[in-house]
Amino acid sequence: MFDFVSFIPRAIAQSIPLLFGSTGEIITEKSGNLNLGIPGVMYVGGICGVIGSFLYEHSFEDPSQMNAALGILIPLVCCLAGSLLMGLLYCFLTVTLRVNQNVTGLAMTTFGVGFGNFFGGSLIKLAGADVPSISLSTTSSLFRTTLPFAGSFGVFGQMFLSFGFLVYVAIVIALVSSHVLTKTRIGLQLRAVGEDPATADAAGFDITRYKYVATCLGCMIAGLGCLYILYLFICTGTDLAIKKLYKMLPYVDTIVVLVITSVRNKRENQPPESLGLPYFREDR
Repeated sequence: MFDFVSFIPRAIAQSIPLLFGSTGEIITEKSGNLNLGIPGVMYVGGICGVIGSFLYEHSFEDPSQMNAALGILIPLVCCLAGSLLMGLLYCFLTVTLRVNQNVTGLAMTTFGVGFGNFFGGSLIKLAGADVPSISLSTTSSLFRTTLPFAGSFGVFGQMFLSFGFLVYVAIVIALVSSHVLTKTRIGLQLRAVGEDPATADAAGFDITRYKYVATCLGCMIAGLGCLYILYLFICTGTDLAIKKLYKMLPYVDTIVVLVITSVRNKRENQPPESLGLPYFREDR
């Protein structure tokens, strides 16, 4: 018999990386930038978070002596910093230097995957593990800690409240992003920049600033998705074949965003008219 009580939590948990990546890419696309480097950004953000938590957790002889707040804050800051640097690199190449966005994105994906594999392998050697894996059990347990009152709600709590805090962060970010993009002045201005940068420039908007901020913010949000994957599945002794399967998720993010924005027919859900095109102010 099919068990919905077990299926729903697993489905939600496995969709959260897609939610982080899709939300980040949608914000980026609304500014007119098509960042095909999101998988690479997610890899770099995730491995930076793991590096930070690895160094912090292994600085204690007994990991149970870790400060819980720092155990969460350090990987989050490292993840956001790594993702931000990737976003800045993408913006510098495509907005400032006006390099082709498709080529830049694909190159960043290749770079990000190589970056993650190199430093991931280095951490495995530092850990001295007999098998190719990294154990961050204490930090992982902090990220997987569920809401304290989940058990009070019975089946509902088991299905919808038995997740780590990043699940709820992803949902809140998605809802807030949707509201900002569709209901606020800032969202309207950002969409104007993406639709017709020449007109927005003539209206007094700083095109470069909008593109930099939106793209970097989108990259930081996407990076949290890979951090979630790592702490939920990879740093907890999961089977190696399953780990390889979850490595595909960053690539799926890009495909999901492109498909969703193409299928939905509402005007506000369509990609900007100038998506992927460099803006030359002198041609205005």
